[in-house]
Amino acid sequence: MPWDRNQMAARAAEELEDGWYVNLGIGIPTLVANYVGDKDITLQSENGMLGMGPFPYEGEEDPDLINAGKQTITELSRTAYFDSATSFGMIRGGKIAAAILGAMEVAENGDLANWMIPGKLVKGVGRVIVVMDHTNKHGDSKLLKECTLPLTGTGVVDRIITNLGVLDVVEGGLKIVETAEGVTEDEIRAATEATIVN
Repeated sequence: MPWDRNQMAARAAEELEDGWYVNLGIGIPTLVANYVGDKDITLQSENGMLGMGPFPYEGEEDPDLINAGKQTITELSRTAYFDSATSFGMIRGGKIAAAILGAMEVAENGDLANWMIPGKLVKGVGRVIVVMDHTNKHGDSKLLKECTLPLTGTGVVDRIITNLGVLDVVEGGLKIVETAEGVTEDEIRAATEATIVN
């Protein structure tokens, strides 16, 4: 069975290592905060928060504490606040070990098309992990030979976690790293327009 949004987020959290500063994009990536567990990870939001905690329990929401997706979150004892210019300075200055982003499309060479303004996303960011559905609502692949939407970044994606499995961007295309439970590599190949390499 394909992974649901929470399972994709939990799988993305497995990519993170102790001591990392990690930027979470909007959409499915915001769920990663709930699956960090006891790892020493500092989550960063471009709206000016370093040290995001998980989503609050119902009734404990603070409307002043939000992530980039405008969802209420919690703070930690080490949380720091600053303006968005400083936040983007961290991202572009190479202070972030990984960015976990949503995407509309990813090309086999790592090109990324998501909601950001083209050319403004990942300069200086470390590893880029995309979490997204494998196909659109019509069943068409979102992992393409070439993106059809305006590019946010060229050749920037390292790993893609979809509801069907995990793929890495490698020379010549995408490599299947892991499948969701009950999903076969053949099913991933059939749902992928991009070149799958062994």
